[in-house]
Amino acid sequence: MGSRRLAAAALAAVAIFGAVPTVAQKAAPTPQQSEALAAYERALGDFKSILTERRRQIEAKEPLPNLPGQALYLARVAVISSYKDLTDVMPSRIGRPNKFEIPPVYFDAEIEPLVDEYGRLFDLMEAPPASAQSSPTPFKDVVDLAVAIARAKGLAPEHAEVAGRISLGLFFAETNGKQNVRNARSNTYMGSFQTGPSEDRNGRRKWEKIKGDVAAIDPGLSARDDKEEARARGTDQRFNHWTNVRNGLMNAHSDLFREIPGIVKTLPDTIDQMKLFQLIQIVPTPTRSALKSGDLLNYRVSSPRIMGYLRNNSIFAFGRADRAKTSASYREIFAAMWLFNRKFEKAMAKYAEIRTR
Repeated sequence: MGSRRLAAAALAAVAIFGAVPTVAQKAAPTPQQSEALAAYERALGDFKSILTERRRQIEAKEPLPNLPGQALYLARVAVISSYKDLTDVMPSRIGRPNKFEIPPVYFDAEIEPLVDEYGRLFDLMEAPPASAQSSPTPFKDVVDLAVAIARAKGLAPEHAEVAGRISLGLFFAETNGKQNVRNARSNTYMGSFQTGPSEDRNGRRKWEKIKGDVAAIDPGLSARDDKEEARARGTDQRFNHWTNVRNGLMNAHSDLFREIPGIVKTLPDTIDQMKLFQLIQIVPTPTRSALKSGDLLNYRVSSPRIMGYLRNNSIFAFGRADRAKTSASYREIFAAMWLFNRKFEKAMAKYAEIRTR
């Protein structure tokens, strides 16, 4: 009897309200959502295709095109960009966190294996030349050189240590902490600190001017430097880990070491300090101007050329909204450097390990 009563009640409800669906109907995607989804699927297909092609070429030992990493890089940018465009119009596509610590609004964690393959291919394409002169202590070298340079520039020991930690961050930012690597996206920038020939020569000239001061502060480091100079004689110093780090720091960063006491007050966060020095690598002139302005975080850049350099280094590079920006404050630039966060966190962990030893 009870079941008949329930059936009768259901029929009455249908008569009054009309048929009731058992499962909520999903709203049909809008044209904008459909377009964004199609664009993401195209970008993802292109990324898979170029990954497969490079792997096949490498395994078949075929000659690679000039700048073999550029197409891979652009395909990866397109995937992240199109995914951000998709989540902008379809927030339901925002998924779980990913191991690369990319904001989920930019990255679908399901494609982590593709980015792992991307990294493996770059490792192969950027492997050091056979003549490269490696160091058994590459991370310690970076810290020791930066500390010695900072001391020679007049910094107190505690601020010289900040220079060492920041410089280790630069090593991870430039090469993920790999020494003597080549560059699959450039025929100019090479080595542990990714310098060009003129930058390397300029750093070497600057080193000669303070070498005596360094020897007075740290005779042991100076003796090591003499050995590495002798070992690198007659070669491209960018492929000796020690000399490339030394010359790279002297070229771009050593003069800024004097500003570290003030920088630490303005930017107490260690990762922000690393970001500032990384920007000296990417856009040195506006970054120095921002420091001199007395209002670093609110200093704005609006030059299309400078914004282009930022985008070429994965800052404001992903998605229509980011790429539409025509100017940015340094506060906004720091926030947009999220792709560097994981690298700088690795550098901080390595620095703590070195100093604990």
